[in-house]
Amino acid sequence: MTTSNNTFTLTRRDDGIALLTMDVIGDSMNTLKAEFVPEMTALLAEIRNDSSIKGLVVISGKKDSFVAGADISMLDACDTSDKASELSAAGHKLFAELENLAMPVVAAIHGACLGGGLELALACHKRVCSDDAKTMLGLPEVQLGLLPGSGGTQRLPKLIGIAKALDLMLTGKQLRAKQALKLGLVDDVVPNTILLEAAIQLVQSGKRRAKRKQSALELALETSHFGRNILFEQARKQVEGKTKGNYPAPLRIIEAVRIGADEGMAAGLSTEARYFGELVMTPESAALRSIFFATTEMKKETGAADATPRKVSKAVVLGGGLMGGGIASVTVSKAKIPVRVKDISQQGLSNALAYAYKLMSKGVQRRHMTPQQRDKQMSLMSTTVDYVGVKDADIVVEAVFEDLSLKHQMVQDIERECSEHTVFASNTSSLPIGQIASVAMRPENVIGLHYFSPVEKMPLVEVIAHEKTSPETIATTVAFARKQGKTPIVVKDGAGFYVNRILALYMNEAAQLLLEGNTIEELDRALVKFGFPVGPITLLDEVGIDVGAKIGPILESELGSRFQAPAAFEKLLVDDRKGRKNGKGFYRYGKPSLMERIKRQGNKKQVDSSVYKVLGITPGTSTEHANLAERCVVQMLNEAVRCLEEGIIECARDGDIGAIFGIGFPPFLGGPFRYIDSLGAANLVTILKGYQQRYGERFAPAALLESMAAEQRKFHP
Repeated sequence: MTTSNNTFTLTRRDDGIALLTMDVIGDSMNTLKAEFVPEMTALLAEIRNDSSIKGLVVISGKKDSFVAGADISMLDACDTSDKASELSAAGHKLFAELENLAMPVVAAIHGACLGGGLELALACHKRVCSDDAKTMLGLPEVQLGLLPGSGGTQRLPKLIGIAKALDLMLTGKQLRAKQALKLGLVDDVVPNTILLEAAIQLVQSGKRRAKRKQSALELALETSHFGRNILFEQARKQVEGKTKGNYPAPLRIIEAVRIGADEGMAAGLSTEARYFGELVMTPESAALRSIFFATTEMKKETGAADATPRKVSKAVVLGGGLMGGGIASVTVSKAKIPVRVKDISQQGLSNALAYAYKLMSKGVQRRHMTPQQRDKQMSLMSTTVDYVGVKDADIVVEAVFEDLSLKHQMVQDIERECSEHTVFASNTSSLPIGQIASVAMRPENVIGLHYFSPVEKMPLVEVIAHEKTSPETIATTVAFARKQGKTPIVVKDGAGFYVNRILALYMNEAAQLLLEGNTIEELDRALVKFGFPVGPITLLDEVGIDVGAKIGPILESELGSRFQAPAAFEKLLVDDRKGRKNGKGFYRYGKPSLMERIKRQGNKKQVDSSVYKVLGITPGTSTEHANLAERCVVQMLNEAVRCLEEGIIECARDGDIGAIFGIGFPPFLGGPFRYIDSLGAANLVTILKGYQQRYGERFAPAALLESMAAEQRKFHP
């Protein structure tokens, strides 16, 4: 006998076991929606009242998804915290009814089991999941500025322990099947072909699972009020150190877990619902949710209207350096596309292969892949010192030195050696693509594809179209980048493109503040507290002082004097300071001695104080301390508006995503344009004009910003 409504189907088997199948009509993945509550409540009542049903399996009707989480869009309809709390409370009631069924209930998990999906599985008595690579389990709500709102803060600690549960919830990390089994999150892992059979056997084995074994340390910390206080206090300190007070959700997660542990599940669930409602209404969550919606929307776009991307079956990478090796690595590991690396030397090719092998071996060490899977992916990489085996390449990514004549040679070589349809994508960070394409016979095939370092970690790529780039080339390049696991934004050609252009003024202002007598530590601390992952001086060391010195003059010649870098910084190159790459920059590198570690209070980086003498400045003499972050950030905001005004970026959304994913603009602020909206364009104009009077024309507000201020408009209405 089968009972069905719009989303859920209840199928009774002859052996007394029923299957509750979830399949959201019209969606590729299951997500939980508020309107499902009455549907599922009715079916649970039917199950409870049917004495013929002896056990229940909860399973998905989707091919590769259990439940990917709650439908986040329903939160936007909540205009008060009470309404958002009611959503949480409804989830509590529904999952309690599932948990309190007298019969054994098992979740059969294949594919994404995240957020509300995992909370649904936690309300079941046992869980079995497939060993498929698509199967991932986690509670990533913290990444949206929220906490798990359907009982996750209470059920997860009871299942796997407080410390392990906090680690999962505070990081939002996602676990593969074997990791989930080791943690005790699931009871069994099986091939997907026998998932249902394994779940039925688990139902037949009975309702109760074996009591979780606890280590001596876990017993000491988690079973007494005194021990738990130590654990929660340590968690709070770690969160405050990482978030700098900018993200309210992690502390709310800790508190909800604490109340549940100390006062019982009812008190914990009540706290969870209240905090969930409060967090939904915070500007931080609104900003983080906007990033989620933006990236989801961008996945559906080709980058060029009415253009269909060509299939990429083979790629070539020119250059075996760090960038080339990284690009080749994500091409074979993420996109699963064969790639041929071309370099002028065998050493360069060996370096590229070693780089890719090292990255994939880390995946083996973390048990994300087997040695056989690594070797299979490495077999997709081949090398050459000349143009052999490149004729059939669909796309060529050039990652050679920032030299225009060399890039011209690369374009001509590829047009000679490859087909007339081969896309030539340059990984230049500063040279205009139109200049690179100026020697091309087929300029419509030439495009920019600007990756950020390290390639395997940085999520953004800029796809740069010059005036003659064809829509098909744009669409093909966007699709290729997306297969590599990247978030591409399409930008118009121009010096610095978008990301490096807005970053340059930010870095220049930090340099000015340093020359005014602020210390390196003060500057980096101020911008990290503002929300950037690292400070500007640390970033300059990481990127390379020499790289910054090359980009600066290009930007200044193309865009004007506001991009002029402080002349004093030329002294750094004279002193052979390139940053981390040669172990000599603003900070000390290399293994410190014992005495140095004691002075540093561990392994914390230490400033190389000799750099002050090189620059001819006396640190700690500045009279401006309060507005260090503001002076740097408003330069970035103003230039972002100029980029929108000039059409470098198509919309404010792309500008926000580019800044967040490309340079770590604080996600809780939603990106430069959402931050301007929260500040108010008029307020930003006032701040800029104040600095303009004090420091000169580099702070002159963009014309678009002034018009937005005058008309009281927002970039995101």
